[in-house]
Amino acid sequence: MNASNAILIAIALPCIGAPCIALVGRISANLREAVTLVTAIALIWIVWGMLPELLAGGRPSSLLAEVVPGIEIAFRVEPLGMLFAMLASGLWLINSIYSIGYMRGNREPDQTRFYFFFAIAIASTIGVAFSANLFTLFLFYELLTLSTYPLVAHKRNAKTMRSARVYLGILLTTSIGLLLPAIIWTYRVAGSGDFTPGGVLQGKLEGPAIGLLLGLFIFGIGKAAIMPVHRWLPAVMVAPTPVSALLHAVAVVKAGVFTITKIIIYIFGIDFLAAEPSGAWLLYIAAFTIIAASVVALRQQNLKRLLAYSTIAQLSYVVMATAILKPLAVMGAATHMVSHAFGKITLFFAVGAIYTASKKTEIHELRGIGRRMPWTMAAFTIGAFSMIGVPPTGGFVSKWYIFAGAIEADNYVAIATIILSTVLNAAYFLPILFLVWFAHDESPTAKEHGEAPFAAVLALTITAGLTLALFFFNGPVLELAAQLVRSSP
Repeated sequence: MNASNAILIAIALPCIGAPCIALVGRISANLREAVTLVTAIALIWIVWGMLPELLAGGRPSSLLAEVVPGIEIAFRVEPLGMLFAMLASGLWLINSIYSIGYMRGNREPDQTRFYFFFAIAIASTIGVAFSANLFTLFLFYELLTLSTYPLVAHKRNAKTMRSARVYLGILLTTSIGLLLPAIIWTYRVAGSGDFTPGGVLQGKLEGPAIGLLLGLFIFGIGKAAIMPVHRWLPAVMVAPTPVSALLHAVAVVKAGVFTITKIIIYIFGIDFLAAEPSGAWLLYIAAFTIIAASVVALRQQNLKRLLAYSTIAQLSYVVMATAILKPLAVMGAATHMVSHAFGKITLFFAVGAIYTASKKTEIHELRGIGRRMPWTMAAFTIGAFSMIGVPPTGGFVSKWYIFAGAIEADNYVAIATIILSTVLNAAYFLPILFLVWFAHDESPTAKEHGEAPFAAVLALTITAGLTLALFFFNGPVLELAAQLVRSSP
């Protein structure tokens, strides 16, 4: 298949699958879920099929339309986008398997609508990943926000609707009020918004204006949850767990840090930004977000809220690593997108499985639950170790590269942030693991439940396995990360 056509097919496939899901959902739940799984498998085949050409140095592209002269809806596959697209397509399949167990196990309403909007969200994510310019990225970035709103508001009770409005309000306000002006400014001064190795702003902007433009981009990309535009992320914990997994691991937050990384590399350019003091503030705000979110996570008693603040901190690892502006750190940023996705989706799957089997949501309720749900809690343990950065998990690999980049840059703020945040991660995860495996539950209901439905347990076992596999078999991920560095002179 021609790679240029494959790009368009990859975006179109979930869009075609969505109405098919809605149509057959009226007939049979089994058929609806079969269509979801088949569409996800087909997307993996299309997206991953472009990998050999990319590794060989090819950069497939496709022009869909020219809106006005110089403003195009266009797509181009480059290493970072390929990594993101592979991650989103692969985890969609696993999340769909998990959703079957979770949605049925909890008798969630409107399941067909759930699968429909999930497919649209994945199509938007692939569009973000393969965008060739800022205009195209903005279109799909906004479509991702709009398509995930019905998922956040899935339960449609008063609390859920309030949280969904916070989600939509913050993301639309930041993107329209800050990101869009930044994009317009870039097109005006550079004459182009194309993602170009080395950036497009060299010689076009200087002094404090560079720091101001960077600020519009960073805080305009609300999906990255940089403080203080992070409130939407804890608010969406009211959504079903598969949606939380989508928001935290597969699509939304990854679209945020992916967009920031891509803009720094392909719009500003690493060398250009490194030579401009007015952009140095980014590393400090990322470091502050990492530590502050980790401290807030320490105080949480609700499992999903703890994971939400953990996500805020882990996202800023990617931003801080990119802001170090050194090759090893940039490789670490790209790799951390993958390791965090595998580890965090495992944690959310485990929390959802706990709720499905026992309806427990608070940390103090987990005493001895490892004996009743050994598969789920083993997976949770692996995910927690990855967030801390303990070998042999993927989190160790990405943190190692970020730390090595910080040492290469003699950046003591980044070095101290990594060490302190690792201690904080251990401080809020290890007590949970002790409670799960070594505490005894004396309550009358201690033996009233076992594992969640098989589909949910299967999915979380797969993602836990991927978290471990990334430690041992990380060659393709590191090769794409290395290509990203080589393509950024």
